[in-house]
Amino acid sequence: MPTIDIPDGLDPMTYVFGKASPAIGGAAAGFSGSVYADASLPLREFEAARYRIAQINDCQMCLTWRTERGESGPVGEELYAEVAQWQTSSALTVRERLAAEYAERYAVDHRNLDDEFWGRMKAEYSNDEIVELTLCVAQWLGLGRLNQVLGIDVACSI
Repeated sequence: MPTIDIPDGLDPMTYVFGKASPAIGGAAAGFSGSVYADASLPLREFEAARYRIAQINDCQMCLTWRTERGESGPVGEELYAEVAQWQTSSALTVRERLAAEYAERYAVDHRNLDDEFWGRMKAEYSNDEIVELTLCVAQWLGLGRLNQVLGIDVACSI
């Protein structure tokens, strides 16, 4: 149930991102849309990071959402089953594990992204990929928490 009053007949997401604060909400919606439409990271890495944030945020919509791109379809449920145990998973690639690790550390321990971590990250990802992954994680974490705090995460229609 939303923690804010949603006017009768309005979808909670439409209200929050379009009516309550049109300029900022519209920009936030545009940022979210761009993450899904314009990200160039491989889909499995994108989804490993996105799903780890969904687990941390406990966003019900994000936990059930499956991102698809073009004709490739979804990545497969085995990826999602492995993300919570990214540290020990042998089913995830090094880059997929790093994407999940980065998402987790960004969300819960961002001040301890140390030289050892960045050495591993830079060995696998280019600077541009790190920036893109960071922007994606920031969007998922911030707007996922906004949706949950306002009680609209079950109404999310990414």
